[in-house]
Amino acid sequence: MSDAISTPSSLHQAVLIPIEDRPKLDAVVDMVRELSLQTDPQTLVHVFRERSRRFFGGDGSLSLSRRGLTSPHYKITRSTRWAEHINPWKNPERLPLMKGGILADLLYGNEPCILTDVRVSPDDPAYEHLGDMRTLVAMPLYDGGQALNMVVRFAADPDAFANINLPDALLMANLFGRATNGLITAQRLKETYAELDLELKRVAEIQRSLLPRELPTIDGFDLAAWYQTAARAGGDYYDFFDLGDGRWGVMIADVSGHGTPAAVVMAMLRTMLHAYCVSCVTPAELLTLANRQLVDHSRRYDGTFVTAFYGVLDSRRKVLRYASAGHHPPLLVDRRIQVRELDEAQALPLAIDPTCEYHENETELTPGDTLLFYTDGITEAQNASGEMYGLGRLLSCVREDVPHAQHIIDCVRHKLMAFTNEPSSADDQTLLALRVR
Repeated sequence: MSDAISTPSSLHQAVLIPIEDRPKLDAVVDMVRELSLQTDPQTLVHVFRERSRRFFGGDGSLSLSRRGLTSPHYKITRSTRWAEHINPWKNPERLPLMKGGILADLLYGNEPCILTDVRVSPDDPAYEHLGDMRTLVAMPLYDGGQALNMVVRFAADPDAFANINLPDALLMANLFGRATNGLITAQRLKETYAELDLELKRVAEIQRSLLPRELPTIDGFDLAAWYQTAARAGGDYYDFFDLGDGRWGVMIADVSGHGTPAAVVMAMLRTMLHAYCVSCVTPAELLTLANRQLVDHSRRYDGTFVTAFYGVLDSRRKVLRYASAGHHPPLLVDRRIQVRELDEAQALPLAIDPTCEYHENETELTPGDTLLFYTDGITEAQNASGEMYGLGRLLSCVREDVPHAQHIIDCVRHKLMAFTNEPSSADDQTLLALRVR
């Protein structure tokens, strides 16, 4: 009878495995499978320690560390003789600090070894762990070429480790140590990302609180808005300012880039606008003042600029007087669905040239007209083929039979999501719809 078994017959060439090796192979397979299921470093170490007993033998083990310490100091991070399993990564303050003795000699010796017929002195710091043990196996775990950690297996029997293969044991312990370090790093990164994400959520909440909580009620006009950021926080901005006597300031702006840096500049812009919108008589005055202020602070956000469109809407006269700082011109769609861009007052974006002069233009509005203010995150959104959404698709939602501005917003949102096939966008997106009743 053959003294070997083969792998499954589906393989083209059978590999013979000695029968006496099969139990050990099965045990190793079971162990590595169970280890591969673990995501918590503490559980991983516990599983390895329990499973490895059958390979190494002995009555128990100690784990030592000298990270951040100097000779002859060290810490015991784990012990099979402890009634409680302390997590050394989460509760390092509970680990006993030791000084000198046999364990310090082994750890700072940087070499693997097997000690037989050991007699640990009662005055040795490790006596309570090893006083009744007669054999020790020291397996250093190397990091940066130094044994910063060590696993020490012990047994009361002087010949308990007679059959241990020290090179294999050392290799297994070090490979496991590297795997544990990788899992610890992954866990810490996950925790760090969770903390960072929480901070970004808070930034986003603060930034969104700077936008209008609700749209104003303007006589003779129907308003709707949609705002979505590419990241937690964004650089798009829109606002309305009550200037009195039926006059309303309407602002839409887009800070270059997105995320938290853009949100910070957006918050600065909002503060300036709310401080000066009433005292500045014309749109050009407000953009001029905001531009100078942003240029003065430009060292804090090198290379960042802001496109902005600001108009003063006279709801009684149905007139919009406006100025633009490099922003995409709003679209004016009349009741016959004829489109005109409000591009007669274009100038440089804010925060580029402190001497830039902003000009104005004025347009009359009639019942049935629709004004669309938007940022490029909408028109430049791309589908899987790299095709942009464009003005044509945006305008397809403006029809004579659309009863309210909100219907236009909803139409754009649904069509845009269907076009990109993505719930989120690569850039911030803002859309305002203003319809004359």
